[in-house]
Amino acid sequence: MAPKEKKDPKKGSKPGKANAKASAAAKATLRGVHSKKVRKVRLSTTFHRPKTLQLSRSPRYPRKAIPHEPRLDAQKIIVHPLNTESAMKKIEENNTLVFICDVKANKRQIKEALKKLYDVDCVSVNTLIRPDGTKKAYARLTADVDALDIAATKLSIV
Repeated sequence: MAPKEKKDPKKGSKPGKANAKASAAAKATLRGVHSKKVRKVRLSTTFHRPKTLQLSRSPRYPRKAIPHEPRLDAQKIIVHPLNTESAMKKIEENNTLVFICDVKANKRQIKEALKKLYDVDCVSVNTLIRPDGTKKAYARLTADVDALDIAATKLSIV
């Protein structure tokens, strides 16, 4: 074993102070930086979960191979025109055409289908569900178009 060296008192200035400083630093590292915990001030009585990042979906493959055809096109919406006595009276007196329509079709869809199929503009469309479960639509035409003429030429029911 090598002989121990004697400490020279002149080399290190105040060894007690340096030792205290080192022990304070060691204590601080053991304790960590968050030694003094500060409580968060809550301003509301109810707790709301914090909002987290919500990424938009990026699927690996499409869930449908091809999009389906429109479920209600013009031909499906209007089933057939009605030519009963009361319907003929509506055509002659009120300038109104009467149709049997699909039950799922609404007034706007019926109006568009009439425009597409027969090239007529409607002022209003009134609908009702008949007791047999079908939908009846009364389509009131504009004043410049004659319902009797449309019924004779395009619908061929008069």
